[in-house]
Amino acid sequence: MTTARHIKLGFILHGVGRTWTDWLHPDADPGASTNFRFYTRQAQLAERGKFDFLFVADSLSITEKSSPHYLNRFEPITILSALAAVTEKIGLVGTLTVSYSEPFNVARQFASLDHISGGRAGWNVVTSWLGDTAANFSKTEHPAHDVRYRIAAEYLQVVQGLWDSWEDDAHVGDKASGLFVDPEKLHRLDHKGTYFQVRGPLNIKRSRQGQPVIFQAGASDDGRNFAARHADAIFGSAQTLEEAQEYYRDVKARARGFGRDPSEMFILPGIGPLIGLTEAEAEQNYQTLAGLGSLETGLGFLARSFNDHDFSRYDLDGPFPDVAALGFNSQQSSSQKILAQVAAENLTLRQIAQRLATPRGQFVGTPAQIADRLEAWFSQEGADGFVLFETLPGQLDLFVDHVVPLLQARGLFRTEYEGDTFRQNLGLRFPVNRYTAARQARTAA
Repeated sequence: MTTARHIKLGFILHGVGRTWTDWLHPDADPGASTNFRFYTRQAQLAERGKFDFLFVADSLSITEKSSPHYLNRFEPITILSALAAVTEKIGLVGTLTVSYSEPFNVARQFASLDHISGGRAGWNVVTSWLGDTAANFSKTEHPAHDVRYRIAAEYLQVVQGLWDSWEDDAHVGDKASGLFVDPEKLHRLDHKGTYFQVRGPLNIKRSRQGQPVIFQAGASDDGRNFAARHADAIFGSAQTLEEAQEYYRDVKARARGFGRDPSEMFILPGIGPLIGLTEAEAEQNYQTLAGLGSLETGLGFLARSFNDHDFSRYDLDGPFPDVAALGFNSQQSSSQKILAQVAAENLTLRQIAQRLATPRGQFVGTPAQIADRLEAWFSQEGADGFVLFETLPGQLDLFVDHVVPLLQARGLFRTEYEGDTFRQNLGLRFPVNRYTAARQARTAA
């Protein structure tokens, strides 16, 4: 299935904000991360703007120094299931880790979300980077980076196999004959692998879209390979068009090498637009956001990339500490980027923390300027779309009311949803059930 190529847009439901200090804004709700009415308004606003999906991030370990949203937030499947009841078309993507869950439960949870929403579920497959997560799950150590991706590959294979337990017409429900399910179209998986042994079948049938959409955020070499082989949509973290283009070319080439059609996977950098109706307003909005920033926020972002390491113990004006090993088994790609900046410019801990606290980025400006930059990244193969954070209260309203109409007028974004399911709106093929495909192949032979 294909639709006209247009920019894909997702919105991250991030409650009190992505930094340590966003919640201090006068108009911010300090309880937003567990406020269903707040999320309902954002979800319905994004759907009014014809966004492709909502996204809920997650992690399973906190300390007293974690960011406010990390400290207190909804579990993804729960909040997305609730939002399914107050939205109609927008996709619902949740993060769930393979390192601290079981494939059968996860397959069942996302299949249930897919049915509740009428075929709008997506799963962001993560391996978890915080090493102390193990302590919350009766484990003594966190799996190594490369091992986590091997686990993820087998895990996804099992989950997708379970989603195919039922052929699409297996549920008969014929009262006259008393046949509830066609037993020849209900299949055990009988998976016996390195990490998992799962019999099946799954106790819920396939949804209207066949299977949930697979998301991933592969940045390291292992991550890029996993995403290129398996994901329908891939989150990116590029800060410049040139960086985005390098990532785009690399992952699409890897996908082609795995025998995939690169046009059937979407690369979506995360961005935090700061919009003003005039350039002066946009600059004022940036200064407002920067004014909320703090050294604590910069140190927090550093900690997140280096396995929640406490950087406050070091001399802020001394050399950057030797913590490369911590980053290698945590957020490998982002930690290496930070280390490269530090080495190239001989930055102190204070300097890199201040830089990370409120990066300006390329998306500060008027609606027309924001639309221009989105178009440039899209048309010059830096992105297939974008995942938006709301940087300040009211920024999503500005984007929906002022940027989206410009993108629509340029033919870069939809004016109506193409279908009812997430796959239809993304332009992704309906995944044929593997057992149905095998039967059809035998018949054709």
